[in-house]
Amino acid sequence: MAVDDDVLHKNPFGFEPAGVVVNDSVTREALTRDQMRKFLKFVHDDNVYCKYYEVVYILFHTGMRISEFCGLTIKDIDLGNRIVNIDYQLQRLSDMTLVIELTKTSAGTRKLPVTEDVAKCFQAIIEDREKPKVEKVVDGYTGFLFLDDKGLPLVAMHWEHRFNHMVRRYNDIYRV
Repeated sequence: MAVDDDVLHKNPFGFEPAGVVVNDSVTREALTRDQMRKFLKFVHDDNVYCKYYEVVYILFHTGMRISEFCGLTIKDIDLGNRIVNIDYQLQRLSDMTLVIELTKTSAGTRKLPVTEDVAKCFQAIIEDREKPKVEKVVDGYTGFLFLDDKGLPLVAMHWEHRFNHMVRRYNDIYRV
């Protein structure tokens, strides 16, 4: 062999790799039930953010990823059986193209049973949804729950901005 036996035992660089790679991960803490209730009440009662109450409620009570929620179409929601079909997610690529991708993990593909309250939130969203002049089709999927003013489905970034504003306002009001 042309490999020296001790190559695997020596660091070929003049530094420790641990000193180069910075651990910038942030530990996330789940909200308590009390924090969740307070935030939901704030969203429900706020004159600006009340229009997002159903979305926040659904996300809190289902554990759905935001990209899975963005990809939901009317046909994915079975209100009669109170089941939401999750087998894909909506993504926006760096070139602004919308694409449908498989769920993040194979366990992410699921039929999600929902409570009566969550089903009512979905019902309200569907009833309030304005029918666009032309339904946008993304990789064969159509009937997305939320559309922007151009008729394109909302993506995770849209909701992230809204959630950040909601949290900032909540924290300002309640000094959290």
